[in-house]
Amino acid sequence: MAKIHIDDELIRHLAGLLRETGLTEIELGSGRERVRVSRSNLGLSSNPGLASVSNPTSDTVPAIALTDEVGMEHPGAVTAPMVGTVYLAPEPGAKPYINVGDDVQAGDTMFIIEAMKTMNPVGAPRSGRVEQVLVGNASPVEYGEVLALVG
Repeated sequence: MAKIHIDDELIRHLAGLLRETGLTEIELGSGRERVRVSRSNLGLSSNPGLASVSNPTSDTVPAIALTDEVGMEHPGAVTAPMVGTVYLAPEPGAKPYINVGDDVQAGDTMFIIEAMKTMNPVGAPRSGRVEQVLVGNASPVEYGEVLALVG
């Protein structure tokens, strides 16, 4: 797998822009590399009828997803079957379905993607060990986006 250069200053700058502007996601791409910095609005209600907002804490760390075309070619790439919001655990505060280094069997649930108020499980494409998790909890995902790699 090709090594990706991570520019720490760029990541810090993008995270700062998220805080300053109130945006929830910034994506930047060049050539075969793409960087997406996103954060969840943990304090916002998902029900439009309820307008309660809590103050996010300053220690909120943005989720960072780094992907490139090499990850998509990986035989154990776990990809999003739809556009939606990915969750790493069955419910808030619960143990995540997977962690880096875990062994999984083909078909084991690795993530849940919420699309149109429906929770859709995403299974392991093959048996193996989880090499990387490329998304953060409650992150928006696009169809075909690489979520994790199973080796």
